[in-house]
Amino acid sequence: MARQGAPHQVSASDFDAFLFDLDGVVTRTSKVHAAAWKELFDDYLRRRAVRLDETFRPFDPCADYNRYLDGKTRYEGVESFLASRSIELPPGTPQDGPDAETVCGLGNRKSEIYLELLRRHGVESIASALAFIQCLRVLGVRTGVVSSSRNGRSVLGRAGLSHLFDAVVDGNDVEGLHLAGMPDPAIFLEAVRRLGASPARTAVVEDALTGVQAGRKAGFGLVIGVDRSGQTRALELGGADIVVSDLAQVRLAESPEIGGHLTSHLPSALERIEEISAAARGKRLAVFLDYDGTLTPIVASPELAVLSDEMRSALEELARRCTVAVVSGRDLRDVQRMVGLDGLLYAGSHGFEIQGHEGRRIEYEQDAAFLPLVDEAERLLRERLGGLPGALVERKRFSVAAHYRNVAEGHRPAVARAVEEVLCALPGLRRGDGKMVYDLQPRVDWNKGKALLWMLEQLGLRGAGVLPVYVGDDLTDEDAFRAIEGLGLGVVVRDLKDERPTAARYALADTAEVLAFLKALSGLHS
Repeated sequence: MARQGAPHQVSASDFDAFLFDLDGVVTRTSKVHAAAWKELFDDYLRRRAVRLDETFRPFDPCADYNRYLDGKTRYEGVESFLASRSIELPPGTPQDGPDAETVCGLGNRKSEIYLELLRRHGVESIASALAFIQCLRVLGVRTGVVSSSRNGRSVLGRAGLSHLFDAVVDGNDVEGLHLAGMPDPAIFLEAVRRLGASPARTAVVEDALTGVQAGRKAGFGLVIGVDRSGQTRALELGGADIVVSDLAQVRLAESPEIGGHLTSHLPSALERIEEISAAARGKRLAVFLDYDGTLTPIVASPELAVLSDEMRSALEELARRCTVAVVSGRDLRDVQRMVGLDGLLYAGSHGFEIQGHEGRRIEYEQDAAFLPLVDEAERLLRERLGGLPGALVERKRFSVAAHYRNVAEGHRPAVARAVEEVLCALPGLRRGDGKMVYDLQPRVDWNKGKALLWMLEQLGLRGAGVLPVYVGDDLTDEDAFRAIEGLGLGVVVRDLKDERPTAARYALADTAEVLAFLKALSGLHS
């Protein structure tokens, strides 16, 4: 029986290749698809209801999308959904205009809406999936991506991810090669052929039920289901060997050499302090630190994460010698209050708010426009999770978090389901994943990594004479680790019970080792 949530170990040596679904596994474009389908069908159904004097019943971007559209080609999806409403239209041709009342006409209109949403909001990739894929490639495992969408290659290009895959099969290939849509495995088998592998030596990673069914039907060596909408049981029954809520829960038994991409195999920053000292020789240090899980241990509730006097003193001492910044998902004022030191630079709300001791501050001009959206997300989350024991909804200025650390394991899928329902209803938001928390943020191209680079630029610390160091523990810190590659050093505070691929170069075991590391960094400039 597949198990969801618990870590799963997979031996990369058992496979020559891994195939990844694009939408919902590598990128968060599945909810952009859902939003595009909702705009299309609501407009069509509303006009049809007026014309035929029928009751208008809107498209459900979660239930209808998962049941009738996810994993299917555009035209198959139109037919499937219309059939659920007992509506039959002529098929038309792919050349039909977007105003034609045919299956192809509606499908073409959906494509126009989808591309406009992508232009407006951009493409959001999933950090844990990218880290997992990078680790596979370091191990020499071939990687491919499949998508029923004709925009698959375009999405990869927009996200800058094309280099991560040895083969791509998308909706254009489905049409050009006359491949059957899922749950037929034809699209997977074509990708395997291009990778030069066999199904038995290939693993499939899918979030759509039809994709899981296709992987099982073709006899792939491993089918991993990614449950982002509370459909664990359906994915199990569909044939998934493993069901996880995030690829960070899949551990690769093998790893690259020391200094590679698995947290458990990174060298200790404390044991390599001489190496770090050599890298810092003759340079100015700039140290950036996450708060929760880095400067303080992870605790049951955010307000309990109190900075120790010893850690505060170490920060104060280091700030006398170099630039020190705290970069947190907390609100700016909250993290400033928790740290309580004036001589530091602070970045709150994952970098949406930045302020230094000289009063420097940045906020995107469009941030204020997102506040009503975040207000509505908070209302919907409280409405859905208010009766779930242990669930905590935490409002921040530019985001709202759903904590599930204190929720019984059997009830945690309900939190994921509630979050996905809110995201379906509010496509202007995206989901950030942390340790036992989902954070709903404005869908803009900004994260801790972007904030880190901005701070370096603003402080005149971008150049060969500076060594930036970033220390963090969470998936949200991976953006910063990737941003700092080639510029400085990433240090992850690892949890051996929750091993994951990472872009960091060194590791620390816990907050006690973080404290020792900060003291060692102070010693470099003594």
